[in-house]
Amino acid sequence: MAYQFSKHYTREEAQALLPDIHQWLATLTACRDELMQADEEITRLLGFGDDLGGQSINDSVRTQVLFQEALREFVSREIQIKDIDRGLLDFPAIVAGREVFLCWEKSEETIEFWHDLETGYSGRMPL
Repeated sequence: MAYQFSKHYTREEAQALLPDIHQWLATLTACRDELMQADEEITRLLGFGDDLGGQSINDSVRTQVLFQEALREFVSREIQIKDIDRGLLDFPAIVAGREVFLCWEKSEETIEFWHDLETGYSGRMPL
């Protein structure tokens, strides 16, 4: 049988990643917020005709790199981020011989749900 994903998580494997995932999500959220703030500042400075460069641009580039590094943690593991703010994630898995997603959000202590690849959050079922 051909599967869409090359990595499939057991509930235990996905659960073991949660401490790291909390950290990666915190980094993504902080970097996103900083980048939005930097973008507003750059837009304001451009409106005044100021030259751009120096520390503010260097900080922005460093933040972009941190964001990309945190994002790569998810991408390299084939973990899908559905909503950064909610910490809503999907882990590819095999349940009853079918390729599905284990579904988790950061407000949940453990991974307790799964759904078909096509149904999304609204199709969540208890494990």
